[in-house]
Amino acid sequence: MNRTTRKIVIAGVMGAISVFLGATHLGFVPWLAGAALTVMHVPVIIGAVLEGPWVGVAVGAIFGVFSLLQGAMAPTGPADVWFTNPLVSIVPRLFIGPVAWLVYRALRRTSEAAALVSAGVAGSLTNTVLVLSALGLLRFLPWGIIGTIAVTNGIPEAALAAVVTVAVIAAWKRIAIGREGSTV
Repeated sequence: MNRTTRKIVIAGVMGAISVFLGATHLGFVPWLAGAALTVMHVPVIIGAVLEGPWVGVAVGAIFGVFSLLQGAMAPTGPADVWFTNPLVSIVPRLFIGPVAWLVYRALRRTSEAAALVSAGVAGSLTNTVLVLSALGLLRFLPWGIIGTIAVTNGIPEAALAAVVTVAVIAAWKRIAIGREGSTV
């Protein structure tokens, strides 16, 4: 398979996984006080780490458009209406992959494990910071609440994204992880 075809396939598969996670609600992990941690952005991170920033942008666009459509056609709560604005649902998601890829590229020669963990954290925090900033700038939420959400949801989501990113990419690249130690 040539490089371009591989990129298209990875972008399509990761985009489909992101949509599947959102459509089935498997992309949401129950958390404090009825809130949920999302892992729908993790396919964006994985796509970017595996195939580069443009694949990350493509998967991020798929994730963002799905988020916009879901907010418009099948909202599950009162805050979903905010995601009908592309400045909230689409634009922030375009940056997840490139940021994750840049972090991974910067660290991968030093330590593959550190690079994967850092890419997962950076991509997740990019999603959190940009979406919450859009909600604040558009005055959908007060900044004081945004800070609380960033800490209570953003940090655990980043940790979860790091774990899933390492697990999936280690399996994909056939990197040994186990009791005997790890090559990651």
